Amino acid sequence: MPIEPIQKTPLGRTGLSVSRICFGTSSLGDMPGTYGYDVSEDRARETVRAIFSGPVNFLDTSRIYGFGRSEERIGDVIRERGGLPEGFVLSTKLDRDPETNRFDGSQARRSLEESLRALGLDRIDLLHLHDPEHADSLETTTGARGALPELFRMKEEGLVKAVGLAAGAVNVMMPLLRDWDFDAIITHNRFTLANRNADAMISFAHSKGISVLNAAPYAGGVLAKGSESYPRYVYQEASEDVLDPIRRIEAICAKHGVPPGAVALQFSMRDERITSTICGVSKPERVAQTIEWATCHIPQAVWDELASLSYSTDDPEASRHYNPG
Repeated sequence: MPIEPIQKTPLGRTGLSVSRICFGTSSLGDMPGTYGYDVSEDRARETVRAIFSGPVNFLDTSRIYGFGRSEERIGDVIRERGGLPEGFVLSTKLDRDPETNRFDGSQARRSLEESLRALGLDRIDLLHLHDPEHADSLETTTGARGALPELFRMKEEGLVKAVGLAAGAVNVMMPLLRDWDFDAIITHNRFTLANRNADAMISFAHSKGISVLNAAPYAGGVLAKGSESYPRYVYQEASEDVLDPIRRIEAICAKHGVPPGAVALQFSMRDERITSTICGVSKPERVAQTIEWATCHIPQAVWDELASLSYSTDDPEASRHYNPG
């Protein structure tokens, strides 16, 4: 079945309709500590303009990306346009205090207020609780006066249309998914050609009617840029042992003359459990390339050979040092 990346699909029960591709914008906040390169204000704004001018209607950011720079740069373009494009869906996230890691209800309110101000909006389409595992206390974050119940109050107040959970560790996410009625989840780096750590969680969320947004299909960029030119895996310098599974994937793609980035992207997009795949972009050319990769013909032989490769089910970010800058 051909993949239609700009075909809109319902975002669960929210009434929102989103494209099969969503553009991630963390790198637009200039985060060399995470990605290993800088992104200037001009380049970031040009990338946002390319997103808004293209066929995809879905963009994801966060308050903490680049300590607010991602939202600010997106907001600059929203203001110069006089608002979001018609029918566009913007997703952002509530974040902990970056200095203290406190993530109570008061911090959640500050986070939303800062996002609205930076983006120049009066409400958010989709708002996620972000990375509760990095807060000073998971119990405080999810307790009666924490950020999690505050998120749902924001929905009740009409400040947000839909609420989600965007985190890393599956063992943190699963209890919250069982107990709270989220509209969507974001999992990242944990359902790729090289790793299936989130597979069971994706099935669980899908069975509950929660829209699954699968982020980072390129494993932090290496499957898009190549292991020779970008020898990093999930935002860290990678050893030869870590890169070996990536190179096995690259060898199959080279044999059949298809871009590994296209295969990595379509691996996520062809899964019926996944509503939309979040692809990070850091320059305008990547916006067009993503659309090309989504529509690139991948022979069945590629999928057959990839299916014979082993993959990890371990947490790929278990040793990652989180750096929002």
